Amino acid sequence: MSVISRRYDVTRDYEAVNQFLIDTYQPGDQMLNWLQPRWEYMHHHPFIARVPLDLMLVLEDDGKIVGLANLEDGLTFVYFQRAPGYDYILPEMLTHADKHFGGPSVMLQRKIIGLFINDFDAELEELAASFGYERHEEHHNGYSKYDLSRPIPPTPVPAGFRIQSLADDNDHHKINTCLWRGFNHEGEIPDEDLRKEAVAQSAPNFRKEHTIVVVAPDESYVSYAGIWYVPQNGYAYVEPVATDPDYRKIGLARACVLESLRRVQAAGAEVAWVGSDQPFYKAIGFEKKFQRNLWIKWLD
Repeated sequence: MSVISRRYDVTRDYEAVNQFLIDTYQPGDQMLNWLQPRWEYMHHHPFIARVPLDLMLVLEDDGKIVGLANLEDGLTFVYFQRAPGYDYILPEMLTHADKHFGGPSVMLQRKIIGLFINDFDAELEELAASFGYERHEEHHNGYSKYDLSRPIPPTPVPAGFRIQSLADDNDHHKINTCLWRGFNHEGEIPDEDLRKEAVAQSAPNFRKEHTIVVVAPDESYVSYAGIWYVPQNGYAYVEPVATDPDYRKIGLARACVLESLRRVQAAGAEVAWVGSDQPFYKAIGFEKKFQRNLWIKWLD
């Protein structure tokens, strides 16, 4: 059967893409596509309201999804997912991106299309260059892995603080405040973010018992570690992690992340991934395996 392309329909395709990402995951040190939790997290985040989902491209072979050109937050940045052996669909995906995607970049102060490409994906790099994209050397996303076959060290916290899961207490206002401040925002939390936790927790694979917070002596949440476990593939995905600026550098984020890892390890996870290569993750035992580089086409 020949590959056909059509627009994404969330009611028809959301679960099918979930399964596609699970089916195309390959154990090892490289990932061709997104991990499934990133797709789920995207659809259960308030920012989904500003994503024109119907502009995304789905490619099927004999009724089975083999490719996806998707957005995540607005029109500026695009991501390609494909099944192994389907490199020949990439030109159609790039043509679609050129026609339908692109927007202003706050970082670059220009209008662009940004495409993230794995550093081991020579096929897509060569093709993107032929379409007028160029690698932006200063921006990339590292991907790091934690081996869960080994014991996880103890995670003490300072006196007066305690570690607990959201199964113990699940205060949405405290969570939203921790995340808002933890991602270095100032002032009052906007209404969009006040709704964030309720939307995130509606995700089918969100697990309160795996999601960890550190509670301060005043009972506020001051550090947070989310984690998503995919038993079909045996991995966990860390997202998001944040600590209130007033409580950094005392080991709270370390305690949160390691406790979340301990919980998914007990549930059967063999490895954990995080979309970062920050020194913090290296210090607690993650190892960088590859990175996704930003390739840009200038539109102004």
